[in-house]
Amino acid sequence: MRKACERLLRWAGYVHRHFGHWLLKFDVERFFTFGYIASTPQRQLTMGYLSYFLIGGLLLCLPFMTVGKVSFVDNLFTSMSAVSTTGLSTVDVAAEYTFWGELLILLLIQLGGIGYMTLSTFVMYRVTHHFVGVRAQAFRKQFSLPENFRVAGMAASILRYTLVFEVAGALLLYLFFRIEGVDRPLWSAVFHSVSAFCTAGFSIYPDNLMRFADNVPVNLVIMTLSYAGAMGFIVISDLWHKITHRTHRVTFTSKVILTITLIVTLWGTFHLYFFEPSFDAYSPGERLLVSLFQTMSAMTTVGYNTVDVGDLIPLSLFVLTVVMYVGASPSGTGGGVKSTTLSAVFAFIKARLGLRREVTLVGRRIPDYRVEDALTIFVFYTVILFFGTYLLTMTEAGRSAFLPLMFEAASALGTVGLSSGVSATLTAPGKLILIALMFVGRVGVVTVGNVMLMRLAREQNRGKEDDLAV
Repeated sequence: MRKACERLLRWAGYVHRHFGHWLLKFDVERFFTFGYIASTPQRQLTMGYLSYFLIGGLLLCLPFMTVGKVSFVDNLFTSMSAVSTTGLSTVDVAAEYTFWGELLILLLIQLGGIGYMTLSTFVMYRVTHHFVGVRAQAFRKQFSLPENFRVAGMAASILRYTLVFEVAGALLLYLFFRIEGVDRPLWSAVFHSVSAFCTAGFSIYPDNLMRFADNVPVNLVIMTLSYAGAMGFIVISDLWHKITHRTHRVTFTSKVILTITLIVTLWGTFHLYFFEPSFDAYSPGERLLVSLFQTMSAMTTVGYNTVDVGDLIPLSLFVLTVVMYVGASPSGTGGGVKSTTLSAVFAFIKARLGLRREVTLVGRRIPDYRVEDALTIFVFYTVILFFGTYLLTMTEAGRSAFLPLMFEAASALGTVGLSSGVSATLTAPGKLILIALMFVGRVGVVTVGNVMLMRLAREQNRGKEDDLAV
């Protein structure tokens, strides 16, 4: 083993010495964006995810990727769902795709979960030992990093962090799947570990994870992976430093994320446990487990389900819609409007109602630019959700009720993947609408807005100032 490692290190050194100059000329981003390199991080992120989506959709159309005939739109839908780590599907992944199709979906999930900028940035940093302009900016945009955060160290740390959780999750799931006697336990463990950590929610079982509704070990592993991925590297790293170094102080951002996550999780679990009649068939312990799991699934935007979501009463669907709307946390793999955004909006409203200019949250002053970012995200996200639901209701008129369609739109925009059963019955225009919502949810509503309006804002002349009553 030692000799093999030494040979591997010698080979790596040889490659770096002889091919390092070639790697400098070969731009990973340019390859995956068809030669396009933008001057702004917003456009670069948008083009990167769009490229992954198109390449994945075209590759899924290859004959050996599918068992039967899957339409081009369905392959595009599956590709976007994987890249955006959503998990919505218009076809049965286990029945319609071969092993190679499942492997490609898994790779797209991994790329979407870690982020295409993380991979390319890490590769380029290992070769050049520095970051160049737009790459560092795009990296900060994707992970919502503070200005003083060291980007170079974070790229490698994220990859190590991801690898540790996914490998540990796969080993544990393999053990539990073997005990349960499932088919292909190793592949199933790897697939579901990556999918859970990246909060994708894809499953290679026709019933998703409903067969494990009362399996405590499997539920705990999936929930741990999902929370770790959704809260993100910064929060988990903060907690780890607190455990290993008692003098370390948990950051204000981590405290807010953990508090909001706990509050929303308890609220959703409480409602489903006491007010969802379809859970009455379970024992008290099992009812608590499925209630917690479904709330966790919506909160982290992982999108796995251990019960039939289509059987939930309208009030429960609405509660889960609100939980999906809140979503995960910045710098994680999940979607939604984000817990910190709602905290800043709440602090702003509280300050204005109290006739105060300074925005504070639990005694901490929030910078004005962060409050402005939060308000922009909150308003724009809500408008897109409203508009997406409106369009979906038009295309699916007479086919589905309004609440399930709103649930589906919220699931797509929040990159959640929970479905009330509507996705499989959508028309082609309805599928395209959800594809657009998943794309916006993955790239970020502000990033998409920047790409759409930056040029218009530059071309507009400064208008004369005037008053507007509100």
